Amino acid sequence: MINKLRLLLAERILLLDGAMGTMIQEFRPDEQTYRGDRFRDWNVDLKGNNDLLTITQPDMILGIHRAFLEAGSDIVETNTFNSNAISLADYEQQELAYELNYESAKLARRAVDEFVVKNGGDRFVAGAIGPTNRTLSMSPDVNDPGFRAVTFDQLMDSYQEQVRGLLDGGVDLILIETVFDTLNCKAAIRAVIDETRLRSIHVPIMISGTITDASGRTLSGQTPEAFWISISHTPDLISVGLNCALGSAQMRPHLQALSDMAHVAVSLYPNAGLPNAFGEYDESAAFMADVIGSYAREGMINIAGGCCGTRPEHIAAISKAVKGIKPRQIPSESTTFSLSGLEPMWVRPQSNFVNIGERTNVTGSRKFARLVLNGAYDEAVEVARQQVDSGAQIIDINMDEGMLDSAAAMTTFLNLLAAEPDISKVPFMIDSSKWDVLEAGLKCVQGKAIVNSISLKEGEDVFLDYARRIREYGAAVVVMAFDEQGQADTYQRRIDICTRAWHLLTKEIGFPSHDIIFDPNILTVATGIDEHRRYAIDFIDATRWIKKHLPNVKVSGGISNISFSFRGNDKVREAMHAVFLYHAIKAGLDMGIVNAGQLEVYEEIDPELLLLVEDVLFDRKPDSTENLVSYADMMGSKKGQV
Repeated sequence: MINKLRLLLAERILLLDGAMGTMIQEFRPDEQTYRGDRFRDWNVDLKGNNDLLTITQPDMILGIHRAFLEAGSDIVETNTFNSNAISLADYEQQELAYELNYESAKLARRAVDEFVVKNGGDRFVAGAIGPTNRTLSMSPDVNDPGFRAVTFDQLMDSYQEQVRGLLDGGVDLILIETVFDTLNCKAAIRAVIDETRLRSIHVPIMISGTITDASGRTLSGQTPEAFWISISHTPDLISVGLNCALGSAQMRPHLQALSDMAHVAVSLYPNAGLPNAFGEYDESAAFMADVIGSYAREGMINIAGGCCGTRPEHIAAISKAVKGIKPRQIPSESTTFSLSGLEPMWVRPQSNFVNIGERTNVTGSRKFARLVLNGAYDEAVEVARQQVDSGAQIIDINMDEGMLDSAAAMTTFLNLLAAEPDISKVPFMIDSSKWDVLEAGLKCVQGKAIVNSISLKEGEDVFLDYARRIREYGAAVVVMAFDEQGQADTYQRRIDICTRAWHLLTKEIGFPSHDIIFDPNILTVATGIDEHRRYAIDFIDATRWIKKHLPNVKVSGGISNISFSFRGNDKVREAMHAVFLYHAIKAGLDMGIVNAGQLEVYEEIDPELLLLVEDVLFDRKPDSTENLVSYADMMGSKKGQV
């Protein structure tokens, strides 16, 4: 099915159907219409539960499918936009979720099969999955920004029940649509992955987001580019697009953004204009077809259709407008490393060094640890804001503290950050040595995050299992140079472990090379131990080798590790960081965890200190460490005399 759809998408622009809700309202259904015989005595009002009509008025729904097929639709959507237990709870009909999806899929399947027998050609059934009436990235309580009315797991379970019914009913593909919160979408993606894995099948997936207003963002705050980056990992994804909210003419800049980026087909099914004072849609079929036809001629779309207010006449007009126009040419997948928060971030080969803010880490910042341990999360959020304001392009978040419930602390903090657009605009690095904490973090982030970290220390099976799951959440991954024998502390061990990990990730599970970040272990120098003298040299040399031999990967590290032997002397430590970074970046270091507000400029370091630091880092003299220690002691003495 996937290959068939991709072949068709390369040949012509495919047509979706129009608005199920609009067509239902043409019948002016009353309460009794919704209830039918089966729900005559239901204890709550059912008017407005359009999905229920699949059971109580199947001929109505079947007739709507037939009308859109006759108008030219290649793909018809099941009447299941709200057929999930969470949304159905409004009508106390949670138990109907599976049945509604199953029966709706069967109805659409019947309409399509009858049409194909009569007319020939190919037509498809898309199982429609709406966003639910809950959001994972926002609180419904303005006084409690960290509160969520639903959890990721609850939403995923609800979606999986829906997917089960749709697949059992015979849909050809899954359409996750009207995405206003990308984290909700990620839960739906995970549900499809889990259900199709259980069945050992592949099902094409379409995803369509919605831009809510002139801000050009989703309701949860993402730009179209950030939205695409966040969901581009989806397996068997055949299209990404936009629907609802805006009229066809208002879609242009947002459609263009997706069209420029996506390595899959691009869909567009807008509303028939913006709603008028009565909540109705006035955009004519001719106007809408003319606008969508212009997008087609400009090579921006592969799939077109209509959302709220669109009827068979709209689809028929669009069908004529795009007939004979070549579909958008689908580009190859980019190997550029991309991340997202509310906004996109690209790390291209020519990009400058990426600063990862280190202060939101309980193991690296005593102040931050104290705030979190005392429950002072509002002040902890300010630490994150200061990091971003100081130039951090990513912030590293670590809650590994023995006195904390680390998973709960990670969840609380990330939920609070989501309410701060000036912070959550940047990508997050979820940092922990515990898988449950990493996964808790992944369930709170709508953007494309970085997981820091996994390694081979527990063996290949565990390593690959974690990597697969990270990929399913749409994150990039830091791989530590660590294996069953321990931490790599020589040049050869570093490159051997990284090479082995790279082959496992890329060859065994298809993890994209450009989403792999190696950390070859920045270890402390100037300790007085001879075995530590080459730590900086070996890291820099290993970085150079990795960037040359492992295509498209990135290299990162915790920069402050290099100077731990000088804790308490900020001047020496900051100089060591600056000098180490200067040389490591030349060797190919792409990013590093640093205190973005305390980065010294290499050229501005006192020449005497610069020489002493480089002597230590490059092991130039037998007494390099002693000389730097003497300098540090002298600086400490001068400070005490002031």
